[in-house]
Amino acid sequence: MTREQIEAVLDDVRSWPKQDQEELAGLARDIQARRSGVYITSDEEREAVARAQTSPLIPEDEVDRFWKARGIG
Repeated sequence: MTREQIEAVLDDVRSWPKQDQEELAGLARDIQARRSGVYITSDEEREAVARAQTSPLIPEDEVDRFWKARGIG
């Protein structure tokens, strides 16, 4: 794509409903993660992790061990 084509697409995207814009942003994050090897979580994913970390279904120490084993906690 040329720079002009990219700008035209971005101009169109600005008029899309928020849900469609968020879907496109998620796809762009997935592509960037594949290209760079670094995945950037969305706000929704960070909220889900926060809820999971405080879930009463699993003891807190077990949750802490889980996240630490993955380099997150």
